[in-house]
Formats: sequence, C-alpha cells, structure tokens
Amino acid sequence: MLALKGIPVSDGAAIAKAYCLVEPDLSYSKIMIQNDDAEILRLNAAIEHTQNEIEHIQAAATKKYGEDKGAIFGAHLLVLQDPELFVGVAQKIQSGMNAEHALDETAQFFIQMFEGMDNDYMKERAEDIRDVSKRVMAHLLGVELPDYSRIKEAVIIVAKDLTPSMTTQLDPTFVKGFITDIGGKTSHTAILARTMGIPAIVGAKSATMDIKHGEDLIMDGATGEIFIQPNHEQIVQYKKVEEENKQFQQQLAKYSELQSVSKDGYFVELAGNIGKPEDVASVLAVGGEGVGLFRTEFLYMDRLDLPSEEEQFTAYKEVLQALNGKPVVVRTLDIGGDKNLPYLNLPQEMNPFLGYRAIRLCLDRQELFRVQLRALLRASVYGNLKIMFPMIATLEEFRIAKEILFEEKEKLLVEGISVSEEIEIGLMIEIPSAAMIADLFAKEADFLSIGTNDLIQYTLAVDRMNENVSYLYQPYHPAILRLIKMIIDAGHAQGKWVGMCGEMAGDSIAVPILLALGLDEFSMSASSILNVRSQLATLSKEQLVPHIQNLLQLSTAQQVELAVKDILK
Repeated sequence: MLALKGIPVSDGAAIAKAYCLVEPDLSYSKIMIQNDDAEILRLNAAIEHTQNEIEHIQAAATKKYGEDKGAIFGAHLLVLQDPELFVGVAQKIQSGMNAEHALDETAQFFIQMFEGMDNDYMKERAEDIRDVSKRVMAHLLGVELPDYSRIKEAVIIVAKDLTPSMTTQLDPTFVKGFITDIGGKTSHTAILARTMGIPAIVGAKSATMDIKHGEDLIMDGATGEIFIQPNHEQIVQYKKVEEENKQFQQQLAKYSELQSVSKDGYFVELAGNIGKPEDVASVLAVGGEGVGLFRTEFLYMDRLDLPSEEEQFTAYKEVLQALNGKPVVVRTLDIGGDKNLPYLNLPQEMNPFLGYRAIRLCLDRQELFRVQLRALLRASVYGNLKIMFPMIATLEEFRIAKEILFEEKEKLLVEGISVSEEIEIGLMIEIPSAAMIADLFAKEADFLSIGTNDLIQYTLAVDRMNENVSYLYQPYHPAILRLIKMIIDAGHAQGKWVGMCGEMAGDSIAVPILLALGLDEFSMSASSILNVRSQLATLSKEQLVPHIQNLLQLSTAQQVELAVKDILK
C-alpha cells in the first residue's frame, strides 16, 4: 500500500478504481510551407471547429451547473478571439512555418509569460490558453480528443492536469473524485470540482507515475491523502467516512429553513459572498440571510473592455431584486494585486499588493469609479443596497470616496432618476492602519466589514500566495484576534454593525471566537453557510464570552486553536 499526498481542493472521501487519462498524441512535424494562404485557411477552419466545440461545452456546462460556471468557457472563447495570439500565429505561418508549429510556438510563449507572473488570475489565463490551443491543435492534426462523458462506472480520475472543459464532461454519478499531478486551489478546475461536489486533490506531483489504471484507490479530499491498493481495514474505515459524510449532508439540509441562532438565542446574520448575479441562487438555496460581499470586479473580468453603466446597472438590479429586501453589500471595484485587467494597461509593479489597486485606482481613474457608482445608485431603488469601499488606509480616502458618491447621487436626482435614501456606506477594514483607527472610521461610516484575507497578509507581512512562507498565514494569531476585537468594539461603541467577509468567517475554529466577540454578520461562500449555521446552534455565546480574555493572552496561533478545541469539547 503506497500513500501519496496532494493539495485538497474539494472535500469528501472516495473509494473506486483509478481511471488514468492518457493524453492524445498531438505531436507534429515542423514543415516549411509554400502556400501560406492555404495554411491560414487550415488554421481558420480549426479555430472555427474549436469555437463550435467550446460553445457546445459551454451550453452543456451552463445547463448542468449554472451560468457562472458556463462563463468559464466564455474566457476560452475570448482566447479564440484574441488578435494578439492568433495574429502572431498567422505571422509565423507567413514566415514559412506550418500551422501546427506556428500555433505551438506562439501558444507556449503566452503560456510561459502568464505562468511566470506572480498573480493567480493571470496564471489561470495560461490554463485557458493551454486548453484552447490544445483543441485547435487536435483539429489541425485530425486527432479526436477523449470524451470523458462516456465513463459509465465508478472511477477516480488520475491525470497530469484536468482542464475546465475536461472537468465539465465528468459525470459525478460515476466519477467519484479526481487526482492531478499539478494545480492549485484557485484554478477554474478546483472551483468546478467544488461546484460539482466531487472530491478533488491536485498537486500530487507523481500520481500519474505511481498509480496504474484500474488499481483500487482511496482519496481523502479533506486531507489530500491518497492510498493505492488500500488494505481491508482502510476500505472499511473510509466506507464509514463516506456514509457519515452522506448522513451529515442530509442532516445539514434542515438548516436551510432555520435562522442563524446560537443555542442561547443570540442571532447573527449569515450571508454569502458572490462574484456574479448567477451566484445568488446558491446563497438563497441554503437560506442565506443576505449577500455580505458582492465582488464586483468579476463583472470586469474575462472580457475585452470595461462593462458599461447599463450592463452594471442590470447586474446590480438583478441581485437586489433576487434578494427581495435582504441586505446586499457591494464592494466597489477591487482590481490590482492578484487581479489584473489587461485592457486597463496597469503599470507593472514590484509589489502590486501594496501598490496601485482598489480604492487607490478608483480615486485616480475617477471615470471608472463614477460609472460604477451611478449604476449602483440607479439600482438602489430595487432592494436593500449597502456600498463599501475596499483597501481604505486613511480617513481622507474614505471621505473622498463618499464625496464622489454623493456627487453622482446629486447628478442623478437632477436628471430625474430615483435613488434610495436608505443606502448604508461602509468600508472594508483590511489594512492595519484602518484597524488601528477603526474608532474614527466608525464615527463616519454606517458599518465596518473586516476583510481578513488581506488583514492577515498585511499584519503578518506574509504573501498568502507564496508557499515558502505560507506557514505564517495564521488566522488565529493573537495579533489578528486583538485587531478583530478592536474593530468590533469600535463599531459597537458608535452603534454601528460590524461584519466579516474574509475566509475566516466560515472557519469552524474562528466561529466560536467571533460569536463571543460580538460579530454581527458572517459572510462566506454559500457552501459554508449550513455548516456554520449548524455549528452556531450548538454554541452558547454567554458561555463563550468568559474565555475571550484568556484566548487573547495566548502567545501563538497553535495555542489558540488547541484552546478553542478544548472549550468546544
């Protein structure tokens, strides 16, 4: 029995035989051509076939998993329409290369360029280019790509990598999980796996070398462990885990109809984080009490130009109407750092996380900011809108942002366009300077929302995408807990509510601490809401509060975690 370890990206355990994907042979000959027009016609025909294929896959993915997941293939269609990529291929053909050689050389150039960027979003563009160019190459060579939808027995897929188009063809009725040699937590494929409810482990490095087709496997999507040819005891153990997971999910379903209340009757709001209007359905399906973070930058991504005011207005209106009076907290454009828009031509920076991004970009390029604010203000009459500004470091930034918002409101009113008078305006507290003067912000804001992902990163000076220092990314670090307490106390002292929209809000160790500290709103991915609601039902705020001072006096994150587990026993 051989054990492997990878990166867990989608929870769940699976027991099945290995189905090793064999990559089709896409090798080609490098030939100097005489008729470049005929070769370009071949290329265009392959592109057309690929476009039809991707549109078919997109339609199937949309029908099966929703528009937001189908939109992933919109990014692939954009790759096909990218003039820089295919003009480059055509130019190489005109210099005498055959289409296969020109495509491969050009695609590899862009793939290596994007993979070399210290930016997860741009690295995903490399994945898109690899997927699309592979399809075009197959059509040029007349090679049929495997149809994974034909798998009709229980299997665990083992592959070097799985592109999004491969993943959407996997039928969860038969595909019980997948394991890949490479990949990370933020890839499109990992996101699709979680949506499909398929356990997934990526970055297992040698899985395709160590695992043979047809071998029995056990995979644990929670720990990243893989067991090859497991013994009887392990099979019995994991069958029990599978059954317990199934029963737990069935028990969780009842919480979708219940309020988020602690055992001693203390109510908190459990909201969902969304990126697009289509994500609202998953929040409402689990009884989410609002949207605590609408990441509007996703409206700007996977496209060739800025969304118009009308496009944005339609998206915001759709979300507000769907929530039917429940609160919707919209974060204004947060671009920069790990999220870039190629069409904005943002400057290359040595440290983009500390640079020209979020509110700093919006206050400098006010034409972008004002269009978004107009769209939000117009949509405000359709629901319970709250607006928050990201990456605020100083009171001056917050005041200027509010002033611009009020200016656009006045313009709309002069134009005879209605605007809600009930819009709350707040900010994300994600920079230590803002946390330290949260009491001053609380006097001028209607609410505070704690963005723990960046607050942890900036407080502990740890790049959360750098695996060499990932051990320093510690949500339970005493410094983080003290800052959170300071922010909550500052908000409450001014009679303002305080929320949290970072990953920590859905963390089972953090939830008891946050409940005891008095956090009013927990916002998280929709898939975490029922887990947190069921946990809240077992907790007594009154019994937890006396432990807070002891927790805040502990020296390390590890001590905090152990202490919380001990309290919960």
